[in-house]
Amino acid sequence: MKIAMLARNANLYSHKRLKEAAEQRGHELQIINTLRCYMNIASRRPEIFYNGEKLKGFDAVIPRIGTSITFYGTAVLRQFEMMGVYPLNESVGIGRSRDKLRSMQLLARDGIGLPNTTFAHDPKQTEEVIKLAGGAPLVIKLLEGTQGVGVMLADTDKSAQSVIEAFRGAQVNILVQQFIKEAGGEDIRAFVIGGKVVAAMLRKGAEGDFRSNLHRGGSARSIKITPEERATAVKAAKAMGLNVCGVDMLRSSSGPVVMEVNSSPGLEGIENATGIDIAGKTIEFLEKNAKPNKTRTRGKG
Repeated sequence: MKIAMLARNANLYSHKRLKEAAEQRGHELQIINTLRCYMNIASRRPEIFYNGEKLKGFDAVIPRIGTSITFYGTAVLRQFEMMGVYPLNESVGIGRSRDKLRSMQLLARDGIGLPNTTFAHDPKQTEEVIKLAGGAPLVIKLLEGTQGVGVMLADTDKSAQSVIEAFRGAQVNILVQQFIKEAGGEDIRAFVIGGKVVAAMLRKGAEGDFRSNLHRGGSARSIKITPEERATAVKAAKAMGLNVCGVDMLRSSSGPVVMEVNSSPGLEGIENATGIDIAGKTIEFLEKNAKPNKTRTRGKG
């Protein structure tokens, strides 16, 4: 196969591993800087250009699109889809997962466990929002945040009210969520490929930090998850329409609750924690599924 990978930094661990895995299996993988692509949106003749040359002949595309360039990155990916190139994850699924509010609404629609989550526009409704979320302690998240940035813990209703009113007064969109105290600063990252959990790790936040992100100094180890956790992760991936993703869950007293579904999950932490060849399994999925014009959303926006 000839594979395109949309990625801005070819030197990241995840990108090097995917390229290595593809080449070990006899495929050609070209890393393409997403922001250097430009498109000709012509009737029945969609084209993508890169460094002055037309991109053609690709069997599959792996989108590794950073959160900060979601809009342009998904536009480039849609163009590949319109050209009949098979995407590892489709643009629609990536768009769903990147919109925190939309993703929570879709997960809730499908009956997937979530922390109590509230959203409002008017700062005057702050007291009602706090009450709906179950009262302090509360987690307050910026809708545009990523990797633990823009996530705050309010210990009291009064502090939560101050933070919410400050953000809403500045026209910043936030989610207010129940704090799952029993999780003890730990969460589960389940890696889903093709409707199956292929690896899972337990992440623990750095000392004094309730966030478990590895980018913020957290640690990770391999873990065997329960059948309910496995089913929740698979259902969450399906709700987003993602073939490959990382599903982040907390262990609550009422069962697993999903915090986020990541459409471009990093490979370094989970490969090191579990010893599982995630990159190889990803390429294997493409080998089995990449067919011309197989994109489910081709032509549907």
